[in-house]
Amino acid sequence: MATLTIRNLPDDVHRALRVRAAQHGRSTEAEVRDILEQAAKPEGRLKLGSMLASIAREAGGLTDAEAEHFNRLRDPTPAEPMRFE
Repeated sequence: MATLTIRNLPDDVHRALRVRAAQHGRSTEAEVRDILEQAAKPEGRLKLGSMLASIAREAGGLTDAEAEHFNRLRDPTPAEPMRFE
């Protein structure tokens, strides 16, 4: 895992982080990790796969006939593994 050093953190911010950590029953370091994770990866973020599935649903999706047509066009030959020789 990566390490992050924060310099010149004001004393009042450090104190507030310690209080907040105590309220949540964890160390200041664990509290800061949680805050950073929540900020960088919010729960409501849209993931690419979800977005693409949503677009397909809004477009009406594929009919069974269209899906079968794509299956007939698909090459059934298994892919050859890469060779590094």
